[in-house]
Amino acid sequence: MKNIAFIGLGVMGYPMAGHLANAGLAVNVWNRSPEKASDWANEYAGEACTTIADAVSKADVVLTCVGADPDLRNVYLGSHGIIANAPKGAILVDHTTASAGIAEELYDAAANVDQEFLDAPVSGGQQGAENGQLTIMCGGHQNAYDRIRKTLSLYAKALNLMGPAGSGQKTKMVNQIAVAGLVQGLSEAIHFAEEADLDVSKVIDVISKGAAQSWQMENRSATMIAGEFDHGFAVDWMRKDLAICLEEARRNGAKLPVAALVDQFYGDVQDMGGRRWDTSSLVQRLRKR
Repeated sequence: MKNIAFIGLGVMGYPMAGHLANAGLAVNVWNRSPEKASDWANEYAGEACTTIADAVSKADVVLTCVGADPDLRNVYLGSHGIIANAPKGAILVDHTTASAGIAEELYDAAANVDQEFLDAPVSGGQQGAENGQLTIMCGGHQNAYDRIRKTLSLYAKALNLMGPAGSGQKTKMVNQIAVAGLVQGLSEAIHFAEEADLDVSKVIDVISKGAAQSWQMENRSATMIAGEFDHGFAVDWMRKDLAICLEEARRNGAKLPVAALVDQFYGDVQDMGGRRWDTSSLVQRLRKR
């Protein structure tokens, strides 16, 4: 897997594509904003392309990291898109957090022209992308996963095949449901400690050694206490993800009362002007009230 095309150079895709170039792979990039692709090509050993067709025409692997379902249809489908212009036998891997339905749709469209598609959403945020420490949850064929695993490991600390097409997206939904509850619980704990006139940092230091410990506590509690919310995954993106979770729950019958409530709380944060704050900003909602 030496010829790579990377489509979408946002806060996640930009460093992910960089890890591939740094590993010596031939990387072509395309971004909706051409200047971002030019900036990337000036920083890394790779080529900025002006069209998707140019980027993917000789690619063994096409990787995408865009916004949502409509963006995926736009870059994958149609005469200008990835599927129509990538070679037969190419492996298409999507890192966008999107619906399971779009993953299944793109899997079928790729199969019709002898391409493989994997839905492979990631967890770890901007920091994980920059450090090459992402967790990747894949859905698709075992054979395609086996062929692409070494390439994905260049920016992953953990990756696994979760099942057929759509399974990666469903696993990411599980992740986001768990994160929403954890961040709300930590926010309430910090808020309670503040209102109780405790030394909040000392409280966290003690309880982080026991059953309350979590990644969120270890990595976000100090900045939550300080009221700093510029550490990655934005509230707008979390609301997009939770909307996907809640829609899938309506389809499969799962009950998500806490996730639905936390989604509303993130709406409050947006109303406070925190659309681009990171997800730990739930605590600020409690302080405001």
